[in-house]
Amino acid sequence: MSKSYETHMYMVCYPNHALVLSQLNPEDFAFKYNYGSASYYSGKLVFAEIDQNYRHPYFRIDEALLSLKPHEDGEPKATKYVSSYRILEHIEISAIQKLFLANADGSCLELKESEYQGPQTKNDLRVYAELTPLNVLTLSKWNMREFGRYFTDPKNILAVPRLLFSQVRLDVDNFLREFEMNPFINPPLQGIHPSKLRDAILDLRRRPNKFMKGITLDASFTKESYKRIKNGFMFVDAEDEKFFAMPSLDEIEELRFFKNI
Repeated sequence: MSKSYETHMYMVCYPNHALVLSQLNPEDFAFKYNYGSASYYSGKLVFAEIDQNYRHPYFRIDEALLSLKPHEDGEPKATKYVSSYRILEHIEISAIQKLFLANADGSCLELKESEYQGPQTKNDLRVYAELTPLNVLTLSKWNMREFGRYFTDPKNILAVPRLLFSQVRLDVDNFLREFEMNPFINPPLQGIHPSKLRDAILDLRRRPNKFMKGITLDASFTKESYKRIKNGFMFVDAEDEKFFAMPSLDEIEELRFFKNI
């Protein structure tokens, strides 16, 4: 007699974009993605658990469910892909339940929804890593909520229906001081030449009516440590948002989640 397994629906947000059905819990799913798949991948994995009752005409979820059966030896079915194109666009934010971060070693950290608390100061420059559907790094004067609303405002010519992004830690003033003393310092952000970053910062600061500036065409997220994530991750569209805060460094160190990354 075949075993009965709970059905999960996962939205893979990074490194690829996919809606996947699985009989694995989140921890086992993360491990399988890095180690058990025939398609080799060894790096960061960001995925969300979606309400298993969620349906959208764009996805053929019920049809895919018919194939979600344990293997002949009784082992659970790890992945049944529903779609790999325009995923977040068709997932309502209310259906996103949890967010998970995974490492190349298979370790997995669950983030729970929390209330976004905006920064106390105005016009500080911040770096945002857009993960899906965009994959770029952007320098901005806006806080996370303002940044997300801009990119999902239908009036904006660059708008996307929904966006997942995070803030990357960067002490802008300290970087400028270090660069002034040594223009050959190592890049504070992977894939960005220090002089290019300096120029972008100075350009944005001298223009009061400009609020953001792209600094790379590739977020290079897999090259940075999760320690570089500030505040957390935000899903946002024109009407809704959902914020998943990063635990403190001390809390995560206790879980040994940052080991070897």
